[in-house]
Parts: sequence; structure tokens; C-alpha cells
Amino acid sequence: MRRQLIALGMLCGLLPGFVVHTHAAEAPAVSAASAVLMDAETGRVLYAHNEQEPRAIASTTKLMTALVAAEYLGGNLSETVEIKWEWTGIEGTSLYLKPGETITLKTLLYGLLLHSGNDAAVALAGICGGEVETFVGWMNQRAQDLGMTNTHFSDPNGLGDENHYASALDMAKLGVACLQNPTVAEILSTRTITLEGRQLTNHNKLLWQYEGCTGMKTGYTRQAGRTLVSSAERNGQTLVCVTLNDRDDWNDHKALLDYGFSAFPRQVLAEEGEELGRVPLQGSLLHMASVEARETVAYPLKQGEEVTMEVDLPDQAEAPVVQGEIAGSVRFLVGSRQVGQTYLVWSGSARRDVVKERPVDSPLDFLPQSTPPTYEEMLSLFSKAGTVSE
Repeated sequence: MRRQLIALGMLCGLLPGFVVHTHAAEAPAVSAASAVLMDAETGRVLYAHNEQEPRAIASTTKLMTALVAAEYLGGNLSETVEIKWEWTGIEGTSLYLKPGETITLKTLLYGLLLHSGNDAAVALAGICGGEVETFVGWMNQRAQDLGMTNTHFSDPNGLGDENHYASALDMAKLGVACLQNPTVAEILSTRTITLEGRQLTNHNKLLWQYEGCTGMKTGYTRQAGRTLVSSAERNGQTLVCVTLNDRDDWNDHKALLDYGFSAFPRQVLAEEGEELGRVPLQGSLLHMASVEARETVAYPLKQGEEVTMEVDLPDQAEAPVVQGEIAGSVRFLVGSRQVGQTYLVWSGSARRDVVKERPVDSPLDFLPQSTPPTYEEMLSLFSKAGTVSE
């Protein structure tokens, strides 16, 4: 195998003229005690302030509640459930659930995320886990799965004690996971909806105020202050923004999102199906076989960052090769840091149509093996071979 390291900005031929176009934008000053701006596709952190410090997160907790419930329930949200008395009378924002009433799972999930119903959170926890404590255990396990290393939940709604906390970085990871769940992502992007006689309006003002906003969740308690997780999409790039204990969160999110889209635009490093190399081919009339990227690779780049491409391909290949099968791989790096990778696959198929001729040991090799030669055939063959003379 050979490895090639190529500066994308220097490429010609297969990858002509890769240039990073960005604006030299400065990071805004924000009022938040902790903040993070993350690129959802790659997980790159574009802005961070006290990002790993555990803090109270208030109702942004419900992002995890919704994610765990949606994963448990699957896509069937039309099922109705009967509300138990222990799920009612929860303090704070409420759907005012009543013991004995029946309600769909869909209404509970929308009421959880749009109206921020604390009773809806407890009801979903009880429905899924059998008891709230079991469900909260699932929340903490899911946090571990997502790499949320500075997080612990003690309830499903964010009203919890000093043992209920998360960092801004962890909440950004949770936000990305929520966007990857179709059910949760759809609910988060909903502005208003009427379900079973309940008019539910999203508390996230950015859905009306910021172009490209795709949703997320607000929160407030006296202990946590104002908390906000938001997401927005522009030109194929999705960003997740988190602020904890921020008195000016709406404006801070707008400023941070603008900064991210401007200073770290998404750059396509390789398109799915794009030819990225050729390999000499043995045993085929086709002397070279092309390879292409199996999937699109993109990364948010800031001004001045140079990407290099490391191609791992064989020096030559033996036919046959089959279109779509793996031929090698390619990695993309900024300095020594890998920012993307994909397999390289054969662009087309090539059969083995050049074979070595078998050496002829005797003129008899020309004859069919099943038919004994006649005297005349043997004489003719040996005569052609120059072994007899008349």
C-alpha cells in the first residue's frame, strides 16, 4: 500500500482549486456563565466558555426525557394512556393533567417540549419506566452513552436538587442526539399545534426570530437562571448552541449562531462519487481503474486552515475489480488532526480478460483430449512443428 499526503489547496486535475472562503469574524461577547457552539455534523466546537463546568440546567433537562421516551416508545405515538394520580399536581409549568383522564403519547411528548409540562415529564417517565426512578436511571445511562461526562440527572423535568446538573458541552452533545432522532427533531421544530383540545405553543422564540432556527428547548429556575439550547440550519450546515445562566440568551444565541455560520462555514472535502485517484490494473485490457469517495465528507473550516488529504491505495491491483467494492481509504487532516475520512471504492467494474498463455510442450496439446489422433493428423502436426521432413 502507498500513502500520499496532498494539500487540497495545491491539487490540480482530480481535485482542482480547493480554496477555503471564510470571513474573519470575531467571537461575540456573551452574558452566559457557560456557553458552547457546536457543528452538529462533525461535533467540532466553534465557541466555548466554561464549557465543562457542571451547572443547573432547568427544563432543558426535558431534551433527555424526550429522547429516552421517544427511543423507548418508537414511532407509535397514537396510543392512549390513563393518567395516574402520582403524575399530577407537579409544581411549575404544567399541562394540568388529571387523574383518570386518557391522553395520547403524542400529546404528552408535544406538551413536554413545546409547553414544558413538568407533569408530562413525570407521566412519560412513569409510562416508559414503570416508575420515575427507573426512567431517570435510563437518562443517566443515555448520558454516558453520549459521552456526557459532566452530567447527572435526578428527575425528568429539571426541578431537581444539587445532584441534577450538566455542562454546556454535554448539553450540546445531547442537542445533536435529539436532532438525529426524527420524532424529537420534528417536535422541537414545531411552533404551534393543537392536540386533543390543547393549544400548545413552543416557548423557543428563536423559531420566529432567527432565520433557519430548527428548534430546541428553553429553561428557567431561580437556581439555574435562564438556560437555552437552540439549533439552526444554513447552507446545509447545522449548529447547536447552548447557554447556561444567561440573562440575555436570545440575543446571545443569535450572535453566536451568526458567528458560527460566518467564521466556520461547512466545506465539502469530498463528494460522494467524486473520483479521488486511479490504480494501475493488471490482467485487464483496462490499464487503470478509478476510485471514488464512498460518501460525502465535509468539515467547518475557519480562515487560514489548510486541509491535507492522505490517500491509502495499493500500488497496483489485479483484475477483476467490482464497482462499489472497497479499494482503499482517504483521510483529511488539518495539521496532524484528522477531520474526516471515508473509504475509496472502485468507480466501475473491470473483468479479467488478459490471461497468460499456457506453454505448449507438444504438438499433441493442440488436439482434443477425448479423441485419439489419426496417423495423418499426427504427421501433419509434427510436420508443422518442424520435427519431421518428407
